[in-house]
Amino acid sequence: MPATNPLILLLASPEPDLLSSIEPVLTSSGPRVQVVLSAEAALAAITPPAAPALALLDINLPGLETEQLLAQMREISAGRFPIVLITDTVTQQWIDRMSEGVIDDVIPRFVEPSYWQLRIGMTLHTHRMGREIDALREAATINAQLDRLTGVYNRETLLSMLFRETDRVQRLKTPLSLLLFDIDDFGHWNSRVGADACDELLCQVTARSTSLLRSYDLIGRTGKDEFLLALPGSGSANAVALAERLRAEVFREPFRVAGESIRLSACFGIAYSRGRSPMVVLREAEQALIRAKNYGAESIECFDEQPLPQPQPVMFLSSNSGDRLLAW
Repeated sequence: MPATNPLILLLASPEPDLLSSIEPVLTSSGPRVQVVLSAEAALAAITPPAAPALALLDINLPGLETEQLLAQMREISAGRFPIVLITDTVTQQWIDRMSEGVIDDVIPRFVEPSYWQLRIGMTLHTHRMGREIDALREAATINAQLDRLTGVYNRETLLSMLFRETDRVQRLKTPLSLLLFDIDDFGHWNSRVGADACDELLCQVTARSTSLLRSYDLIGRTGKDEFLLALPGSGSANAVALAERLRAEVFREPFRVAGESIRLSACFGIAYSRGRSPMVVLREAEQALIRAKNYGAESIECFDEQPLPQPQPVMFLSSNSGDRLLAW
């Protein structure tokens, strides 16, 4: 088995007596100690890709005022490792910095050697637990934003993001289009191959669709077999072109599930934002989708391209013959 890398503890102090008494204590339990003698060297020692497991900073370190050093340390480290201050006394100033999260602990320089191991071990454990909790909290937040089956955004999250995109459209006067598509006659396949196979179909549709999008396009699942795409920087013509690509590259190639080769199709409805409320634009996309479904499978309809209403005929009497005539 390859050897695991030992923990690296950064010890920054200009005092030989302190270094000679603390370094053996720190290394006795396995970590490797990196000693630096100035603030500049301490900052260089934590600059990526370098990163210690913990930094011990003496307030007597030359080069920068302690507050300046701590500010730069936090900016560079971004909380990747705890910072412990070595002081003569624990003052209210340093207690305040602990409560603010600027430093993680304060150790008086004249405590017993065994105390150093205890406090550093506690600090490392607390920091590790905090990072794990933050990771779990972040994962829970992300999971709440995503559709559990397909991994794309759920309806609520996508609509929330659309409001932010609309703010950007209003500020920068940039285009934004919504593209809504619905798989044709999906209930038939649910009856034929079962719910599990249809879930796999939806995942494959999602994967194929996502592969055609730009990094800043948004996609979400808004219904059982309905998906919504938000296309920043795209006008109606670009959205129609994408719908044609989806129709050709996602749905014309058969899907393989449950030992069968299945050919799906979809209808597409498109609406253009113009900086209006996302709910208004979404309703227009839904209306365009309904019209596309009425025209038949694989239809693409843009809300802006609705046919003009035709005038109703008017009946009148001919002045010459007296016959009843119709005119438009």
